[in-house]
Amino acid sequence: MNSTVPVIDMPTKDLDAWFNQRFDEKMAEREAAHTPSMTIIATKGTLDMAYPPFILASTAAALGWDVSIFFTFYGLSLLKKQLDLKVSPLGNPAMPMKLPEGPSWIRGKELPVPTSVMTLVPGFENMATSMMQKTMDKKGIARIEELRELCAEAEVKLVACQMTVDLFDHDQGDFIPEIHEWVGAASFLPRALKADVNLFV
Repeated sequence: MNSTVPVIDMPTKDLDAWFNQRFDEKMAEREAAHTPSMTIIATKGTLDMAYPPFILASTAAALGWDVSIFFTFYGLSLLKKQLDLKVSPLGNPAMPMKLPEGPSWIRGKELPVPTSVMTLVPGFENMATSMMQKTMDKKGIARIEELRELCAEAEVKLVACQMTVDLFDHDQGDFIPEIHEWVGAASFLPRALKADVNLFV
């Protein structure tokens, strides 16, 4: 029994148009079925640098994205049960220092104090931390604990770097139970390779 291959009998111009239409339809179907993904590498453990990974992750998760945050080195401290985050002006020359309280003529104005001088003043780190936290509270911005909980509820994968745990002799009991897994870079990189967006914070 002979089988015959159907021949599409149409002009080349019409055939090209038909092919382009079918190709666009298939690509649209594929795009509609695709779930965007994002990986974030969090390396810093200060109060100001704790906000970007959690805000980005919670926002992406709210949009339906598949999100993972890899907490490594000092960023691992963001997963501790008890947070004691500070704002360090050292190495952060762009940090604006504004008074969240006080007379109207000075409130909200930037203090022209070089960061190199800030670091020499005893207790300045605690003062800067207090000022930033008051500013955040006044603006209605959620605290880190709340953002972290929001991420966990939105099924953001909170991934802890096992090498950092071993390096600094951390106790896993000091960390929140919502951690998705404890892995090294070799296990996290394949996930980052497949992600649509990769961020380093």
